[in-house]
Amino acid sequence: MYVSYCPELDIASCGEDVQQAKKNLYEAILINFKETREMGTFQEFLNECGIELSNGDTLYARKELVCFTPIEIAVP
Repeated sequence: MYVSYCPELDIASCGEDVQQAKKNLYEAILINFKETREMGTFQEFLNECGIELSNGDTLYARKELVCFTPIEIAVP
């Protein structure tokens, strides 16, 4: 099982291979956007994530990714 994660939105998903994990993450993001728009909380969600909506449909993150390093942890 592979886990996919979007740190900017704090949304995660998974899949049986890398491609499926990416596809499922994309779908999870779209579902989250759709649901928050329907509930009227989309702008609040973006604000909590530190993201600005510009030009009507372009998202800008106010975060800077400094480093991403995979880690391995032995399970006892």
